[in-house]
Amino acid sequence: MIWFLLKGILRDRHRSLFPIIIVSLGVALTVLLYTWIMGIMSDMLDVSARFDTGHVKVVTPAYWEIESQVPNDLGLFKISKLQADIAARYPEYSWSPRIRYGGILDIPDEKGETRSQGPVMGLGLDLLSPGSKEVERLKIATSIMRGRMPAKAGEILITEEFARGLGVNIGETATLISATAAGGMAIQNFVVVGTVQFGLQNLDRGTMIADIRDIQYALDMEDACSELLGFQNDMVFDEADVQRIKDDFNGHWQNPVDKYAPMMLALTDQRGLGEYYAYIKSFAFIMVFIFIFAMSIVLWNTSLMSGIRRYGEIGVRLAIGESKGGIYKRMLLESVMIGVIGSVIGTAIGLLFAYYLQEVGLDISSMMRGSTMMIQSVVRAKLTPTSYYLGFIPGVIATTIGTAFSGVGVFKRQTATLFKELET
Repeated sequence: MIWFLLKGILRDRHRSLFPIIIVSLGVALTVLLYTWIMGIMSDMLDVSARFDTGHVKVVTPAYWEIESQVPNDLGLFKISKLQADIAARYPEYSWSPRIRYGGILDIPDEKGETRSQGPVMGLGLDLLSPGSKEVERLKIATSIMRGRMPAKAGEILITEEFARGLGVNIGETATLISATAAGGMAIQNFVVVGTVQFGLQNLDRGTMIADIRDIQYALDMEDACSELLGFQNDMVFDEADVQRIKDDFNGHWQNPVDKYAPMMLALTDQRGLGEYYAYIKSFAFIMVFIFIFAMSIVLWNTSLMSGIRRYGEIGVRLAIGESKGGIYKRMLLESVMIGVIGSVIGTAIGLLFAYYLQEVGLDISSMMRGSTMMIQSVVRAKLTPTSYYLGFIPGVIATTIGTAFSGVGVFKRQTATLFKELET
């Protein structure tokens, strides 16, 4: 029976061609939009984790209350012991202390007087330790535009856009003017050995990257940091596991009455990423439902018109003794087969475009000027296992629903009427 129906679908293009085209286009759009949204979500979460939030972050409650002001005097102290204890308790995570700071980067001339200066957002990382993963994690080496990586104390990187704005060249001295953790003024000279470009507008405008030990010395933060970031070793965010260690950590270390006791935050507790993550997870369901509804209406009308043209055929089938229920069931089976064919074609088309966007991406840097979002200027789609079967859900269900509604007309019409239409 299935082979018989398949031959009918292939031979009678008036019956199947338009529904297959509609299903293919709808499925292709569904797959492409899903992979596009997954790519944006994955990039945003990944970039936010690497540069800002970590998969988990350890801070003090006092620091977190005014975190936007970067209050390093409220940061974590005696960090060596704390990091060792945390690493021993959660070996499946990699732990990295960081210092965030702001200030002015001053470029002197030959006489030592100010030639140019600008506000800087600084990041102190472990750049020089042999086992540090920070350079790889932030892809610093591959983001260098000019110069080289810092190789010793006192060497820094600044972003390419910032360097051009200040007119500073590789090898020149730059003076950081900031505030120490004790509230005094910090003035420290560094040598600019390279420039970087991350493709993140809010970072590329004015960022300085230095080894954390240099910043600890400059800001009077010996054995201290602003925050301690934790990353799952495979660098894949696992919400359930993150929540598990967050609850365990806070139950062990956090003290509700001590604002300087460490507490742990998950990625989804920061920057509104929890709401964003929940929204994106529900978006796929909403998107599939919308396409099922829209395509069902289109295919309902298509099936209705096709059914009208097939009244003669239905009359013949009734005349030879086929029941109305049997005709209805075969029409539904036929619609499922059309849905599967259209879904296969549409999925192939959608995956083809999605693969191109995954490899090449789309440059939206002109749209990101002035943005503070942690998102790449080149956004890409992302192929996931779900991408390969998601399109079959609206593709098959929509055709079946459309035929189910339109096929009801078979039961409403009298057999005598169908015979009369057959005679005419």
